[in-house]
Amino acid sequence: MMREAIRLAAIGAVGAAGLAMGGPATAEDAQITTADDAQIIELTQTPCQFLEVEEKDHGYSSTRKADCVAINGETAEDRLAKSKTLNLKPGKYVFRVKNKNVPYDLGFWIRGATLLSRATLPSTSGGGLSTGKSRDYAITLKEGEYLFSCPLNTTPDYKVVVDGS
Repeated sequence: MMREAIRLAAIGAVGAAGLAMGGPATAEDAQITTADDAQIIELTQTPCQFLEVEEKDHGYSSTRKADCVAINGETAEDRLAKSKTLNLKPGKYVFRVKNKNVPYDLGFWIRGATLLSRATLPSTSGGGLSTGKSRDYAITLKEGEYLFSCPLNTTPDYKVVVDGS
């Protein structure tokens, strides 16, 4: 009950600050909580996708990276056009990523959206995320456009916009 109260309080502050994925921030949409002075954003990976930004589990099946390369080669463009953009304010974040039912190790990578911004914006990445496990990826985001994905699960590149206004 206390955790949910903290989560809802953070969502209220987040919504007021314009910190949302797509539309209005809700506890179910954003899955944002606070820890120390960082905002926690919970993301779930299933085969070939992140659930929260696509809002739909497509039910893909994958036993290896090549399966997702093929699936996303056919479907990623349409899915990205329908996915939510994660809109954030500059600051400290923890992306808490969970491997839900992917039978091989996953990872996470957030970086600048262009080659130039990759040289100037912060980035974090890592792997070793086995089935059923979660891992935290801490980062202090500056203003700019970012992409996040999993190179090991070959997900699409989902958009993050960090705006201080």
